[in-house]
Amino acid sequence: MCIRDRWRLNSMGKPTGFLERSRETSKKRPIEERVHDYGEVETVMGDVTVAAQAGRCMDCGVPFCHGGCPLANLIPEWNDLVYRGHFDEAVERLHATNNFPELTGRLCPAPCEAACVLAIHDRAGSSNAVTIKAVELHLAERARASGLAPERASSQSGKRVAIVGSGPAGLACAQQLARLGHEVVVFEKADRPGGLLRYGIPDFKMEKRVLDERLVQLRAEGVVFECNAAVGHDPEVTDRVLGFDAIGLAIGALRPRLLAIPGSDLGGVVLALDYLEQQNRAIAGDVIQAPISARGKHVIILGGGDTGADCLGTAHRQGATSVTQIEIAERPPNQRVASNPWPLWPRTFRVSPAHEEGGAREFAFETTRLEGCAGVVQRLVARRGDEDLELSADLVLLAMGFLGPAIEPLSPLEVRLTDRGLIATDSRLQVEASKLFAMGDARVGASLIAIGVTVTARTCSPERTAR
Repeated sequence: MCIRDRWRLNSMGKPTGFLERSRETSKKRPIEERVHDYGEVETVMGDVTVAAQAGRCMDCGVPFCHGGCPLANLIPEWNDLVYRGHFDEAVERLHATNNFPELTGRLCPAPCEAACVLAIHDRAGSSNAVTIKAVELHLAERARASGLAPERASSQSGKRVAIVGSGPAGLACAQQLARLGHEVVVFEKADRPGGLLRYGIPDFKMEKRVLDERLVQLRAEGVVFECNAAVGHDPEVTDRVLGFDAIGLAIGALRPRLLAIPGSDLGGVVLALDYLEQQNRAIAGDVIQAPISARGKHVIILGGGDTGADCLGTAHRQGATSVTQIEIAERPPNQRVASNPWPLWPRTFRVSPAHEEGGAREFAFETTRLEGCAGVVQRLVARRGDEDLELSADLVLLAMGFLGPAIEPLSPLEVRLTDRGLIATDSRLQVEASKLFAMGDARVGASLIAIGVTVTARTCSPERTAR
């Protein structure tokens, strides 16, 4: 009898668990400790605590967490298995829908928790929900500790698939196709594979050893990585890619929204990803020729999203004198409003670990110009309502979002873009009946890591063409 059938024969292990125990979240390292290094902030729950928290998952009949989770993870199943102490079986159920739970368990904002039935009356969002993300990370770390055993294909198809880009979508596609017996080569323009996982995500959110361990597994499954291979820039590389039976475009959505105001060309005005990449490279041991550092500076971050928060945490660790994060939109409410009911994602005021560490947050700011001296930025001038404001600024980081995929890799390929500047595909991710397929952010825009992994891994359209 398979695990799922056995699970269905039993009721949830602790139907009253949510009545008997309150929600507990993963502990974070003390602020005074963590701001002095780049180690991960959040810790992993122990066996006893995670089992008790999994026991809060109720026999709710219709698990709305499935709809909230882009991966449609089998959350009630592995929660029940964890509560009963069947950790190995729970790991198996987790991997049944998620190629990389050690990544999503660290980086996903957990929309599953916002959709948890226990949060139905929780106007703050998910403060009473099952701690699904903590259980997921615990299981993922168990799998890592046991070793990520490769799942090799039993036979080879003889078909060759090129994947352009090695972020979450590209890695998920490569793994699925290799396990189906196809020859898979991943082309990455950077010097190391991983995309934003490598050079965009700070180590205090995900140490790179986590990514490297998964890459070892992919290589053992037959995936080949070619780095410093810029499709669309290097004619030789481009010609090689075009010779494959199918091509998956997983190039992300890295075209940044720029700041079109006077002074935006001053020195000290830097794109957020350029700033984050330098710090990630420094941690990896690379020699940085012209480092961008926040040490001793007044730092302004334009943009209130995750990238802005990543810049905030990095500036703290570099020793900034002050950090101010500016958002052009109004401050979100503390609780759900009528137009934003459960189980939708709560559009409420959120505080990340980086915000807990310090810095100011300003809302409804319209930046009108940057001023400087000798070509270097010195102040930011903004308007809020009828009020004119000036802020000291030695370093301005632009984290205002992304508009779509970079155009250069697409120039030799016959692809059509949507009105939003994304790669147009059909429901199978196929680009106009060709051997091209697009996946991840290149197709849907900058989004959650779980969306890139799940749509790619399940649809796996290049595999259909290769057949």
